[in-house]
Amino acid sequence: MGTPADELRRELTESGVGPGDEVIVPSYGTPDAAEAALLVGARPVFVDMDADTFCISPAAVAAAVTSRTAAVVPVHTFGHPADMPSLLEIGARHGLRVIGYGGVEEPAGETIRRQANAAYLDGKLRGVLTPRVALGVEHTYQQYVVRVPGNGRPDRDAFARALRSRGVACHVPVPTPVHRTQRFWRDLRLPATERAADECLALPVDAGMSRRELQRVVSACNALGGLLRSVA
Repeated sequence: MGTPADELRRELTESGVGPGDEVIVPSYGTPDAAEAALLVGARPVFVDMDADTFCISPAAVAAAVTSRTAAVVPVHTFGHPADMPSLLEIGARHGLRVIGYGGVEEPAGETIRRQANAAYLDGKLRGVLTPRVALGVEHTYQQYVVRVPGNGRPDRDAFARALRSRGVACHVPVPTPVHRTQRFWRDLRLPATERAADECLALPVDAGMSRRELQRVVSACNALGGLLRSVA
């Protein structure tokens, strides 16, 4: 069974993407899309994300298109779908292949329970910025990602350590943007991507969580989050 990058590589190859081509990919997330571009001999071109959805920004994609661009790989991030209508319009305008990636199929009941848990957290959390959802789409909350306001990474990381000390499992969803990793280093500035890497934290939202477990998350976050509002 191949890796996710292998599956994307096959799609790129079938679309005629190869050496000398450019493939526009997000930097916020896993390196799968960039890796797949390399596997077919193409050059990954990193662009910024939409600050609300964490998915690739259509405006950034449009600005990055060149005569060498052959494809765009939008990633559905944390369960929020990328803006495929806008991206497909860009693809049609420039003759580019648009290959969506990152959707997860699962039993509907699990998605519904996770959405209910996310709605509970949305209504109760204070002092952190809860996920935003674009109009007309469904967020499946593969991860429930909040922003910790403050002055960047030190505040977020200290907040995460404090939550763990209170028994709340949490993790940084994207510690380093792909364009800042050694393998894919690019000397470019992607402000929304880099800010998200500094501020974001994934809280538990599993379908099997009890109301008591959700309340524990809320109590721990709210006790800490109130201390951060003044520097938001």
